[in-house]
Amino acid sequence: MQSPSPAKPPADRSLSVVIPLYQEAENVAPLLERVHQGLAEYSHPWELILVDDGSRDQTPARLEQAVAHYGEHVRVIRLRRNFGQTAAMQAGFDAARGAFIATLDGDLQNDPAEIPRLLDELIDRDLDLLQGWRQRRQDALIIRKIPSRIANRLIGKVTGVRLHDYGCSLKVYRADVIKEVRLYGEMHRFIPVWVASVTSPARIGETVVSHQARQFGQSKYGISRTFRVLLDLLSAFFFLRFGARPGHFFGSIGLGFGALGSLLMAHLLVVKFVLGDDIGQRPLLFVAILLLVASVQLLTTGVLAEMLVRTFFASSRRTHYGILPDDSGTQPGWKLPR
Repeated sequence: MQSPSPAKPPADRSLSVVIPLYQEAENVAPLLERVHQGLAEYSHPWELILVDDGSRDQTPARLEQAVAHYGEHVRVIRLRRNFGQTAAMQAGFDAARGAFIATLDGDLQNDPAEIPRLLDELIDRDLDLLQGWRQRRQDALIIRKIPSRIANRLIGKVTGVRLHDYGCSLKVYRADVIKEVRLYGEMHRFIPVWVASVTSPARIGETVVSHQARQFGQSKYGISRTFRVLLDLLSAFFFLRFGARPGHFFGSIGLGFGALGSLLMAHLLVVKFVLGDDIGQRPLLFVAILLLVASVQLLTTGVLAEMLVRTFFASSRRTHYGILPDDSGTQPGWKLPR
């Protein structure tokens, strides 16, 4: 059996580095310096997109100073208020012009010098997303590392996308893939899951990256986010499994309720008309009626959800499938009759 040929190296290796920031005034100057040091040897065009997520400290002023100092390849996007890290990342993705996109946090815990290595690895392994793995994470054990490990295992089991470190912001993407994903709420924690909804999980990989303790400012995360992760995980599971066919989700539950309600009602009818007992005051009668009504509601909800999905794909001209880019350079032809 002939082994598959390696992927053709992309001609366009332009890179957009997206960094969301919130209340990180002290980190702006050293962050810009380390990004430029890390990409000093990168031999392709690159840009730096800094998204200020409604900071109320000196972060906006420091960012403007950075643009004046480093030049036009440093772009600043200022959100009107603090919309959250997910919205800031989406704003950066929307503004990115590169064929590849790299993301990292603005707290200096990730090393920007690793971006070129990650990009080379992404291309060599022919991946759409390469996720960083903070194997030696420098964070508090109780409130950061243990909840993160539990969440990573839970996300992997529920979604089938098994990675060691979903929370690491140091990632590299193919721009055409991540731009097919729209992020809402606090879904930045599940970006690999959302990417798996538009590409194969086999095209998502991970690699060990370094991690440093925070030197300036304060972390914006706490133990409370663990509970929000559980709610977001339910949404991610639903959209990953049933995003294009919600009728199957609601319909399966509705049919189950309907079958159980019908069995209970059949039993009560036998009790009423065969055995001659009164069933009007039996709690089981109300349970059966409740199950049948819930069944009808779930089935109709499934139909409405299917109509909404079809309307969404038709109106947005989006499809529920993705096609790999054709790098062969060949043009489609016709088989002509002789």
